[in-house]
Amino acid sequence: MEVPEPGADECVVGVTLPVPEPWAGRVRLVRAACGDPLALAIPPHVTLVPPTAVDAHAFARVRRHVEAVASRTAPFVIGLDGTGTFRPVSPVVYLSLCRGTAELGGLHADLRAPGGPFDVPARFTFHPHVTLAHDVADHALDFAQKRASGLRARFVAERIHLYRLAPDATWQQVDAPALGGVADRGRPASPAP
Repeated sequence: MEVPEPGADECVVGVTLPVPEPWAGRVRLVRAACGDPLALAIPPHVTLVPPTAVDAHAFARVRRHVEAVASRTAPFVIGLDGTGTFRPVSPVVYLSLCRGTAELGGLHADLRAPGGPFDVPARFTFHPHVTLAHDVADHALDFAQKRASGLRARFVAERIHLYRLAPDATWQQVDAPALGGVADRGRPASPAP
């Protein structure tokens, strides 16, 4: 995970969608078993906004923006099934999404809306996933991919989390607004996994 170096008047924030138990525990076990040093430090999640430097004096605006996006987004179903990798571009193995990608794409786009606090160039195209292993040796990445190949999950996404990087380099959750929108009954639902 690349974290930007904040300027003197900046702080680093990120927005995630948490993976609930019991699946979060299963992801942690895979990460720990392959030697990923972040296995216990970072809760399993789907990244909506990667670590981003923002004006520290405008943090209240960031928080209001995240809360507003959550308030107009309806809860939706996430399905996880199968694994993938970003190798050779990045040493990452992940759980793939089989349901909820459109909704996650909408959340991501709303959070990064033009003129908003996260309106900055993206380093990578948005690809929702749950990291299983990152920055470990190739054999450990292979191990994680094999170990999680049968891991399947289905849960309702009900909240998003806003994190701020603390001076001690730990991520501190500062808000967890509920998804409060109403589902669009005229739009077809995501196909079942």
